[in-house]
Amino acid sequence: MSEPGGQLMTLGRTDIRVSRLGIGAMVWGDMAAAPRWNPARNVYGPTSSLEEQRAALEVSLAAGVNFIDTAAMYGKGASERRVGELTEGIDVVVATKFPFGFFSRASSLPTTLEGSLARLRRTSIDLYQVHFPSRWMSIPTLMNLMADAVDTGKVRAVGVSNYTADQMRTAHTELARRGLALTSNQVQYSLLHRDPETDGVLDTCRKLGVTLIAYMPLASGALTGKYSAATRPAGWRRYNRSFRGRNLVDLARVVGLLNEIGSRHDRSPSQVALRWLIQQNDVLPIPGAKNARQAAQNAAALTFTLDDEEVQALSDATNPATP
Repeated sequence: MSEPGGQLMTLGRTDIRVSRLGIGAMVWGDMAAAPRWNPARNVYGPTSSLEEQRAALEVSLAAGVNFIDTAAMYGKGASERRVGELTEGIDVVVATKFPFGFFSRASSLPTTLEGSLARLRRTSIDLYQVHFPSRWMSIPTLMNLMADAVDTGKVRAVGVSNYTADQMRTAHTELARRGLALTSNQVQYSLLHRDPETDGVLDTCRKLGVTLIAYMPLASGALTGKYSAATRPAGWRRYNRSFRGRNLVDLARVVGLLNEIGSRHDRSPSQVALRWLIQQNDVLPIPGAKNARQAAQNAAALTFTLDDEEVQALSDATNPATP
């Protein structure tokens, strides 16, 4: 749970203490071996170097950011290998995800977990998450395999990702049978993507004591203020709805408000957008950081506070129900 005014929060109902902001490491590592269609290789353009990623981690740690999120699927293990290389011997909370491929079966979880542990150079994973729901993977079966991993000490806490409110409740109930609690649900959440507020996910997280981990908290870079109709992003992001048609007009309006509020605090649009998420109860945004500059930009969201009127103005400006 979050501490008012603090920079640390408790992850779900565990004893794991994490910063109010994390690092998304999807594009870390050598992506040369990843399939051409792999999101880690295509969504955000070329990856950065080992030294740039090392610098991003160092800057983040110095700013108090201690949570890093990866997945077995990112670059066919490339991201996990890089996270393991850079965090070995460092006090940092590491989260990763099962499975290794889209068509994996639940029964492959123990083997996939061993692979993740080896790539991450760890004997235990702080937060192990199911990456997405699948008709090929029964939620009760997955949760019992996760509970087995907790029992053996290979996993500290169990989370899910992209689960609906009903799927979360199923996972929570099954874990409770084993004396465990569901710790987190990682879903897309930002000022431009507020579905968790209307589809029951955010409310269910709060009722169950589950931390909502927000991926794409800057809406694929749309909330940085760098892009417009004249300057569109490279890679798969150019097809994101935020960068198309009428949405570009709405984006310009939102970025204008972010700039206006940011100017009062001497902060950038992206820092204001991240701060809005941080000030939602028990929400943990995990923006990506390819290098030290991006890491410093993100971490500065921890250094100021929006007042209630500013939070409300941003909420009203990006509420789909508001004319």
